[in-house]
Amino acid sequence: MAEAVYLLCAITSVVCAVMLFNGYRENRTRLLFWSSLCFAGLAINNVLLFVDLIVVPELDLSIWRNSIALAAMMVLLYGIIWEST
Repeated sequence: MAEAVYLLCAITSVVCAVMLFNGYRENRTRLLFWSSLCFAGLAINNVLLFVDLIVVPELDLSIWRNSIALAAMMVLLYGIIWEST
């Protein structure tokens, strides 16, 4: 059951990233661009979570997962700060 949840989270993140990027292409709002990059990073994080816990549980990929999630959030934070100035 956990495998399905991990995969659904990854798919949802990819769909959100694609929809946000399509919105950016139509409107050219930079915040949509930064949000799409953030969700792309979160999708990578979710795929690594699946790989870490299900595919190769003997490897510890938590540092990579957390680093990618942090980078994705920092991209969004940068975009929010950039747009507010």
